[in-house]
Amino acid sequence: MAKKKGEDTIAVNRRARFDYEIADTFEAGLVLTGTEVKSLRGGKASLAEAYGMVRDGEAFLMQATIPEYAFGNRANHDPTRPRKLLLHRREIEAMERFTQERGRTIVPMRLYWRDGNAKLQVGLGTGKATYDKRHALAERDAQRQVRRALRDRERA
Repeated sequence: MAKKKGEDTIAVNRRARFDYEIADTFEAGLVLTGTEVKSLRGGKASLAEAYGMVRDGEAFLMQATIPEYAFGNRANHDPTRPRKLLLHRREIEAMERFTQERGRTIVPMRLYWRDGNAKLQVGLGTGKATYDKRHALAERDAQRQVRRALRDRERA
């Protein structure tokens, strides 16, 4: 994805597109505390085990790790607390309908700054089976070999 003006990536979930077939993506704001923002400004976050959840008409980011701020005091935040996602009602309803089926989930894909605000790109994903993953790896290897062969042919 091309970097847009005023964007700075904090964390990327590299396994999202490998483990899930992403049907649609949304951009969501996050409700954060002061020490979470300070920690994110330091570029520390992990979306590796994170997932999204819709509960009582509100969307949440669960199990995302934002480490405690090093210079925080006893009012520091819990690193894996649920964080509310700021989305339009129709987007939340679409997420809720999508996740009703088995094997479908809300996948956090990328955490970034946009114009000074923390944003999260979330995707609606269907879990891939092991053979799908192997097929994707084989396709990628084949494409790599084709590119290598073309490059070698141009050199000769």
